[in-house]
Amino acid sequence: MGRAEERRARQRGGHRAASKRRRSEPAAAGKPTKSLLRRMFTWKKILGTVFGVCLLAILGFVGLYLYVDIPEGNAAARQQSNVYKFSDGTLLARSGKVNREIVDLSKVPRKVQLTFVAAENKSFYSDSGVDFKGTARGLLNTLRGRGKQGGSTITQQYVKNYYLNQDQTVTRKLKELVISLKVDREKSKDDILAGYINTSYYGRDAYGIQAAAQAYFGVDAEDLSVEQGAYLAALLQAPSQYDWAVATDTGKRLVTERWNYVLDNMVEEGWLTKDRRTAMRFPKIKEPKPAPGLDGQKGYLVELANQQLEQQLMAQEGLTQSQAENAVAGKGWTITLNIDRKKQAALEKAVRSELTGKLDKTKRKVDGDIQPGAVSVDPETGKIVALYGGQNYYEHWTSNATRRDYQPASTFKPVILAAALEREATTQGGKPITANTLYDGGNRRPVVDHGRPVGFAPPNEDEADYDEITVQEAMNKSVNSVFAQMGVDVGMDDVMSTASSLGMDTKGMPAVPAQTLGSMGASPLEMAGIYATFANHGHKVTPTIIKSAEQKGRSVDMPDPVGGTVLSRTVADTVTSVLTGVVDDGTAKTSVAANPLRDGQQVAGKTGTSDENKSAWFTGYTPDLVTSVGLFGEDSKTQDHVSMRGATGLLPPSGRINGGGYPAEIWAAYTFGVTDRSAFELDTTQGAAVAPPPPPTSSAPPTPSRTPSQTPSGTPSRTPSRTPSQTPSGTPSQTPSGTPSQTPSGTPSTGLPTQPTTEDSPDPDDDEGGFHFGQ
Repeated sequence: MGRAEERRARQRGGHRAASKRRRSEPAAAGKPTKSLLRRMFTWKKILGTVFGVCLLAILGFVGLYLYVDIPEGNAAARQQSNVYKFSDGTLLARSGKVNREIVDLSKVPRKVQLTFVAAENKSFYSDSGVDFKGTARGLLNTLRGRGKQGGSTITQQYVKNYYLNQDQTVTRKLKELVISLKVDREKSKDDILAGYINTSYYGRDAYGIQAAAQAYFGVDAEDLSVEQGAYLAALLQAPSQYDWAVATDTGKRLVTERWNYVLDNMVEEGWLTKDRRTAMRFPKIKEPKPAPGLDGQKGYLVELANQQLEQQLMAQEGLTQSQAENAVAGKGWTITLNIDRKKQAALEKAVRSELTGKLDKTKRKVDGDIQPGAVSVDPETGKIVALYGGQNYYEHWTSNATRRDYQPASTFKPVILAAALEREATTQGGKPITANTLYDGGNRRPVVDHGRPVGFAPPNEDEADYDEITVQEAMNKSVNSVFAQMGVDVGMDDVMSTASSLGMDTKGMPAVPAQTLGSMGASPLEMAGIYATFANHGHKVTPTIIKSAEQKGRSVDMPDPVGGTVLSRTVADTVTSVLTGVVDDGTAKTSVAANPLRDGQQVAGKTGTSDENKSAWFTGYTPDLVTSVGLFGEDSKTQDHVSMRGATGLLPPSGRINGGGYPAEIWAAYTFGVTDRSAFELDTTQGAAVAPPPPPTSSAPPTPSRTPSQTPSGTPSRTPSRTPSQTPSGTPSQTPSGTPSQTPSGTPSTGLPTQPTTEDSPDPDDDEGGFHFGQ
């Protein structure tokens, strides 16, 4: 090899070596090698991806904008009658003609127009017709399955009402967005506002501002005041809930706040002066007039069916209250109810024969103030098989079956016992609370919490004074002082928690000792559900009136009325066992136990009579049927709560209407006419339905028993039959053979009342459970 070749070889080798060193230099210098993740996700690539996605979204939206046209709009054409059927498929009712009348915007006072803008969309006159932030939030909620769109303009709501529907889907929301933009571009703001107020649903079957003005104020739209307009604008958020004539206290508070919000916004926008705003007062709302074809009980049944369907649509599809009402009213639903035609007829007949047929408001003003309500439930299925909402839906719009503004009184006492048993509570002396536990039944005995008075000392009915008395006897006689102390022993928070788990709406209810006397509000529907849970051995029962709901080939899945266990079977069965004593040896003895129609049927139940005799209850059950009957005193003109004392003119002095009287008589006339004899299957060793152990051998002469008469007359006697006894009475003569005795098994009372009780008519032992603390 020549020198030149060697040099070239060295150069080639040196070049290769140098090349290798350059490749290894970064590692030698300690510089990290870029990972695959970093090489893939550089800021340039991320920015490019974001830009690409945005570009695709823009192009997609442009395509959608070009593709989606404004459809033919006709909200009235989409209105169809709803059909309601009994459980056997026979026709119950058909909703009437849609109440809608279109008015020109020029016929609506300008400031009334502005109330709707102030309520829903203050930027209406300057925006593009779409709330992009609210729409994006609504789309995100829909994708997450949360429903309840985030927000929308007047234009969007008009588009939804007039061109689309209330469906909560991404497709519908995107169409709403595009059509709203196009409508805002092609129509004037006045046209859009006119369309909005003429297509919105205001409740009371009223579509549009003209129908609403007539429904709520009895005037035409052109005669509406600003105050009235602000109410109608506020109403759109939740029409039924905000209807002043039937609203709860919460509903009235919310609509008042909304009304103030509308007017305050008008001041803020310069559409109303402060002085005029300050002088404004909430308008007087006209009493509602039901739609044709809903006379008698039909309207009450249809109303509850609509409410339960709306609630399910809100839960299942994420609709707001307003959207749900608009989606149900006049939208062509076929709704089959759980109502049994024969049981419904029997309940109506029982109310008429036992009460309303005896009322004569021309002779006694108080007779016109009596409002009966009842709900009957199959405890095994949770089906509402019969309901009584009032004497006539046309004459009394509010359903007495579902109203929650009257005290349930002593029908709440079983809830306290259930809480004590479920939580294995003890007395403050450390003894377990059972049916046989002894309590001091002294009249106006101060309730104490670990030795300290809590400032509550309720009277017993007729100031009756008891010494030591068992829980069973206290339930039979509805001794207020015992259950007031028991509630504190258990803990009122736990008592109210149990009430909530059983189905009572306890939101906002203070957990105070006065609640032990049932001083809260509750409805017959709620109480029927609570007692149905007892009857169903602790499985939660939420009564439902809807069997099926179908619309244009689609159906709504209603929730199962029977849920999971909220009380152990032993606890629920023990409560049932104790409540048989109320019937056989307590406040319902004459009207129920001795009723000639009973024919040996086992019954559990509880009476209740509220403070000042403003409400009276009997909620009771056989193994296969639970029915809650309530009577409420309501002034026929002012709707104020009033005393029922003296109604019918048939009761002996003092004329008090008690739970053991007419409510129990209605219950018995209905229940014993539609049920067959059956026995409770109870898993308990306590209470009146459990046969007592044999008495110990003693040389002392036995205490004579007091067995109820075996031959009651056709009309139960209204003469007091006995004073509270020191010993439980013997087995009732009509206890079913071969079934457990309903004889009370508690320890005998060790003291007599200081005076005979005369509360019940016809039975003397009922209660005034709804004592108002501090009144």
